Amino acid sequence: MKSRSTLATWLGSLAGSRLARVLETRRDAAATPEPRSIGELADRLQRPGSVALALPRLALPHLQAAEALAALRAPASRDALAKLLGAADDDTIHELEAVLEALADHALVWPDGAGKLRMAGPLRKAWDAPLGLDAQLEELLVGSTSDELRGMLAALGVKPPSSKSQRLAALVEHHSDPERILSVVAEAPAATRKLLEGRAGAGPARPARFVMFGSPGPDPEPGARWALERGLLVQDRHRYGPARMAAEVALALRGPGWHAPFQPVPPSVGLAPVAPKDVDHEASAAASAFTAGATSVLSACSATAPARLKSGGIGARELARIGKAAQADDAVVRLTLEVAYAAGLLARDGDRVAPTEAYDAWAAQEPPEQFAVLLQAWRNLPLTPTQARDEDDKALPALAAAPPCNGCVQARHGLLAAAERLPAGQGVQGASDLGLLIAWYRPFADSSPDGAPFAAVIREAELLGVLARGALSAIGIHLRTGDTERLGIECRRLLPSATATARIGADLTAVVTGTPSTQLASLLESVADRETSGTASVWRFSAGSIRRALDAGRTPEDITADLEAVATGPLPQPLSYLIADTARAHGRVRVALAACVLHGDEPALLAELAAHRRLARLGLRQLAPTVLISRSPLDTTLAALRAEGYAPVAETAEGTVRIEKAQPRRAAAAVPAPRGSGARGGGRTAATSTAKESATLDPSTLATRLLAAPATTPEPAPHEGGGPFATDTEEIVAGWAKRLPYSDIRQLAHAIDAGRAITVEYVATSGNRTVRTLSRLGLDPPYLEAWCHLRDAERVFTLSRIHSVMSVTPD
Repeated sequence: MKSRSTLATWLGSLAGSRLARVLETRRDAAATPEPRSIGELADRLQRPGSVALALPRLALPHLQAAEALAALRAPASRDALAKLLGAADDDTIHELEAVLEALADHALVWPDGAGKLRMAGPLRKAWDAPLGLDAQLEELLVGSTSDELRGMLAALGVKPPSSKSQRLAALVEHHSDPERILSVVAEAPAATRKLLEGRAGAGPARPARFVMFGSPGPDPEPGARWALERGLLVQDRHRYGPARMAAEVALALRGPGWHAPFQPVPPSVGLAPVAPKDVDHEASAAASAFTAGATSVLSACSATAPARLKSGGIGARELARIGKAAQADDAVVRLTLEVAYAAGLLARDGDRVAPTEAYDAWAAQEPPEQFAVLLQAWRNLPLTPTQARDEDDKALPALAAAPPCNGCVQARHGLLAAAERLPAGQGVQGASDLGLLIAWYRPFADSSPDGAPFAAVIREAELLGVLARGALSAIGIHLRTGDTERLGIECRRLLPSATATARIGADLTAVVTGTPSTQLASLLESVADRETSGTASVWRFSAGSIRRALDAGRTPEDITADLEAVATGPLPQPLSYLIADTARAHGRVRVALAACVLHGDEPALLAELAAHRRLARLGLRQLAPTVLISRSPLDTTLAALRAEGYAPVAETAEGTVRIEKAQPRRAAAAVPAPRGSGARGGGRTAATSTAKESATLDPSTLATRLLAAPATTPEPAPHEGGGPFATDTEEIVAGWAKRLPYSDIRQLAHAIDAGRAITVEYVATSGNRTVRTLSRLGLDPPYLEAWCHLRDAERVFTLSRIHSVMSVTPD
């Protein structure tokens, strides 16, 4: 970007007069007002959204016109731009004028007083080679010598003038005539014609050959020298690469019938009539179903906060658990988690993702208000939440904190713009047809990695009721404009309030139409199991669900009273019987926590033990006249009872008396010396003898000897004054594995050369430290390619991240 002062100077020099003469007055009063001063225009160009943020919001014809103007090396006339774009009829010219007006509204392109179109500097730099055209010939020949220009003119049959500037002007004049260019190329050798046509884009292109370290050889490409001698190609001395073709030459070779692509109207798609009433009905059903599903998903997260993966995000297993608990499919679960996190209803809490305090306030609201919060979070979500797999078909976690994707936001905005501009009372026949319109309205939008273009974002819009029957719903219209007040009104119109009653049937089911209120859902979740959710939610009562409520401390009377308060009629008799029968059996068997059990034949003795003050620390509790339980271990209980003068005995697990007889301790027998020792064992080394002698010693004696022995230093590495490397592999590994001692370097190099498996301690870029067994080692400095037994796959390891090496322990 240019600085403000530089830009103001540049703009002031456009026509050398007042700004009123430089800028034309727009006739459209509703358009953005013209800047009143150069400073205001400079400010507009320097705003954060002026160029870098404005380009992604432009439609395809705006980008095509801007690229064509950049290829003309603005300033250029409107006629020249229209000719390049092939805008010959009145309708296309009118569309081009509208495109230029839109570019001027963004302060990207504007007219000056001389009838020329000028372009903002940052916008011109958006293309390295607009339309595949290089710079003009005059710019490419700046570094050419006078003799080189003379040779080019001579080869073209033009008498060279005397000065360099005159020669350059003559060559530019010659190449500015397309007929002269075509006549020269017609006389070229076949290889040269093929090269020039491919380079100009008029024929099959050939891969470019890059020049390294100096000028090209005698014939860098077949036929290139002939073109270089006549200025049809120019070798750039200031940068490496193939010879460059001037824009005048490329346009001449493309022919008079070639025009830059310009698509001023959106592509045609199949349309079908749709009544607004039908759109509202389908949008209402979709929004209600999503709100109910989102409420269930977040309720499941509130009951059990989902765990995060070590790498971040919620994995497939947790997503499946949430989907099963909420009776929602994977797309609804993923979409709910992402929009709830963006809305502040969920947050990371250590290794889990838990609801926030804002969730409690959200859960107490009515469904229309709940849905509006989630919908506004979806509008500017910097990712596509329902995209469950990446380009390699690997499962993607939810809430993975991926980098923001502006193309995903543009895809969503492009969908809203495309659907909003459909004819009134019309909808696309197939939702996939909207992908063509999204690509036209937002060329920078990020499409789906597989399947139909933009299928994921279209599916999300249908789930939310933004898109219904192939048309934009009333919710989508106000979502696009960002009018939160009107959006809330439409949500309240299309979404019914929360249902506070349930229809309880004799088949032990409770059916709730619409979205259940928070209190109703909480009650039914506590006494029944959810079977389905959506437009209507169904819970089923069972002995297990009633027992779960009783285990939570509720009484049968409380359960019956709460269900009668929310039921549309009296409770069915089967449900009343189920509650009574379950409550009658509940608690008939009790399970107590005990470390050991005391029992005997004298109830008075056991009652005395339970009341003994000095035995209170044991935590004795009487279960029956002849049975006590103790919270203390068996040996502790025995010792305490004996300390108080009682004579208890211990029992085994089979119920027999445990015999407490102390076993005398005896030392293990010494290991006899192996046969063949002595004179016939002359082949045994001193080290082996010492090792066997140490094996027969008492551990305390051996430890004393080891501590008293003099310290030994490891063998020094070659670069530390030791001997030379044993192999080339050792030297290579030592050069890259800086963290390894020399002994580990030798061990790793030996494993590589011998093809043996090895165990290493490896620290990844994330900081995770793992111990891996590697086999099939291949050295590719600074990397080590190997089969990782931990991951059961081929992996590439950085040598500098290996911290230790160990031999593989045999099975």
